[in-house]
Amino acid sequence: MVSPVTVVKSEGPKLVPFFKATCVYFVLWLPTSSPSWFSALIKCLPIFCLWVFLLAHGISFLGAHSSARKILAGLIFSALGDAFLIWQEQGYFSHGLLMFAITHILYSSAFGMKPLNLRAGLVIAVISGISYTLLYPYLSGPFTYLVAVYIALIGFMGWRAIAGVQLANDLWTWTKLSACLGAVLFMVSDLTIAVNKFCFPVPHSRAIIMATYYAAQMLIALSAVECQDVDAARKRA
Repeated sequence: MVSPVTVVKSEGPKLVPFFKATCVYFVLWLPTSSPSWFSALIKCLPIFCLWVFLLAHGISFLGAHSSARKILAGLIFSALGDAFLIWQEQGYFSHGLLMFAITHILYSSAFGMKPLNLRAGLVIAVISGISYTLLYPYLSGPFTYLVAVYIALIGFMGWRAIAGVQLANDLWTWTKLSACLGAVLFMVSDLTIAVNKFCFPVPHSRAIIMATYYAAQMLIALSAVECQDVDAARKRA
């Protein structure tokens, strides 16, 4: 397994643009009441930087590893979803929901179906069911089933990410742990969005949503680069 120190040295510099773009978003803190293409650009900029982060590992790397390609595709759909959500009050919330639903399908495929870990799947299913049960009284129209489908998809994605971490058997890598933490943070971010939009105002909701969302995307992007780091470590050995 590649050591965390090696990871920080090799991947840290490539993530500097992402951290800078994230700081720009929080420093500018553009009002959501006045959506514009500029505010969409600022919101999407950290995700663009994660595209560059993956592309910086080389086209040959992406060509050789389907999971990395799927995560890159997921980041592309995430940026589209971010842009749509800038105009959610103008009727584009469902468009954003669709983009992120596709993102979760791509991430789930990237994480794979092995190991299965049915226990983790059962836990996620129970949490997803409780979440939908709490949201259901506040939903109406198409959101009654759209939110149900979305919760199922993000729950499935979370299950596949969590299933890869087998701490008891010492069968884990830092990238699998990164994917797991990223998926959990993604679920926290989206649950906060749902509660804040459909149920009641969540204090500091935007800060919670965006901080957990950007951290989730960074961790998921990091989970795509294990193969290259393993190869680098072997060459140094």
